[in-house]
Amino acid sequence: MSPVLYMCYGNKMRVKFRQSWVNIEKNNRFVDRVLILSVPAALVLVFLAVLDIISPLLAVFSYAAIVMFNLIFLLPVTVELQQLRRYISSLASGGEVRDDAVELSESETKEIVRAVNAMHRFWTQKADSLEAQSISDAAVLDTLPDPIMMIDRAGNIIGANLSSRALFGENITDKNIDHLIESNNFVEAVSRVLKKESESENLIFYTQKPFSQKLYAHIKSLPWQSKGRAVAVISLYDMTKSMRIEKMQSDFVANASHELRTPLAIISGFIETLLTSAKNDPDAQEKFLKIMQDQTEYMSDLIENLLSLSKIELSQDEKPSEAVDLAKIVTEVKQALDIKAQARDILIVPALDEKIEKIIGDAHQVKQIIQNLTDNAIKYGLSKSAVTITVKNVEAIPPSKSMTVAKGPAVAISVNNKGPKISPENLARLTERFYRMQEHKDLNIKGTGLGLSIAKQIIIRHHGNLTVSSSNYHGTTFTIYLPRNPNA
Repeated sequence: MSPVLYMCYGNKMRVKFRQSWVNIEKNNRFVDRVLILSVPAALVLVFLAVLDIISPLLAVFSYAAIVMFNLIFLLPVTVELQQLRRYISSLASGGEVRDDAVELSESETKEIVRAVNAMHRFWTQKADSLEAQSISDAAVLDTLPDPIMMIDRAGNIIGANLSSRALFGENITDKNIDHLIESNNFVEAVSRVLKKESESENLIFYTQKPFSQKLYAHIKSLPWQSKGRAVAVISLYDMTKSMRIEKMQSDFVANASHELRTPLAIISGFIETLLTSAKNDPDAQEKFLKIMQDQTEYMSDLIENLLSLSKIELSQDEKPSEAVDLAKIVTEVKQALDIKAQARDILIVPALDEKIEKIIGDAHQVKQIIQNLTDNAIKYGLSKSAVTITVKNVEAIPPSKSMTVAKGPAVAISVNNKGPKISPENLARLTERFYRMQEHKDLNIKGTGLGLSIAKQIIIRHHGNLTVSSSNYHGTTFTIYLPRNPNA
């Protein structure tokens, strides 16, 4: 184990040790340790020489022997400690764990290396496990539909799931919750939880950013056992959709009540007349029963349209996913309305491009909108004219002020009739619920005023657009734009 050769150069001393070369840095205080260990022996030798117990020459040789012994004793320990330090530094920098990474001869240093490797493996496994758990927890939180955020003692957001980032933006981490949601009631509730005045808070509040919403918030302080900076968790629930559904229900009841009141009053009045003054009048009975039949049909159509409208509105958030064959639908619509068109001496003329590809949508709703528009065209068109259904490919959907339109290629479906020109004032109100032009009422043309409202809701769900043009020469044309894939 003794050194064979010393060579000094630069800042290092190379020592050939056990047939292998190792580097000993000069700043490792090896010489200091040798001298310090040799000082007590030197003092003893000096004391013995002063007392003439031993000769000075013997004291010098004895001290040299002690120094050499200390040198030989400390050198391997120093070399191995130096290797051990470099190895641990390598591990701290991300180096590979190896039991044979250093050549050691001392049992104590070997034990230290084994202990260091075992500790490194343990904490590496623990870190990997925590990282995997964190990734798993984050993935679970990201699947939740409601926004969830974690905040620290100062109210800064230190974690947010996918729903939160989608609602407030990707860069919400490290923002203060006070600046994210502008609601005094919400901020005060968060403050009470952070100040430990309350374990949890529940409240409903309104916010205008990023858009107008009604939100329910649950703010809960985390238990003291939890580690990390997070001290509270905030979960939000968007009540805007439920409010819209409630409003739809109330509107449905109000609209149905209002529209059904008139035909019910008419039917009630005629029933009373038939039971009294017209009890024995066959002509009056036939006349009144015909009117009652018309009013009953109107109520039936009204209820059916109201239910259809409510169903469409409730499915607005559901993405359409069917392959829709427009050519097939146009053929089916023509077959269904041919008899009605012939009764008014009107010809239904399909005009389709040669290559009309299928689109992604709701086949039933797309057929409903084309059939409604074609039925209206027959109903309000001039006799001895034609209703033309045109289907063609377009590169893009024209923009809309009231609808969010999809990008990319689309299909335009136009329904044209040769009826009277519709004024700009009436054109602007055609999609309002229960709106009917006075001219149509004067002509006693039946209708509920819901057909175009239904068409509009279907188009909104498909991220399309609806345009209307009307002139005395070209007649009136309703054009529906539907994207090839509204979900792209």
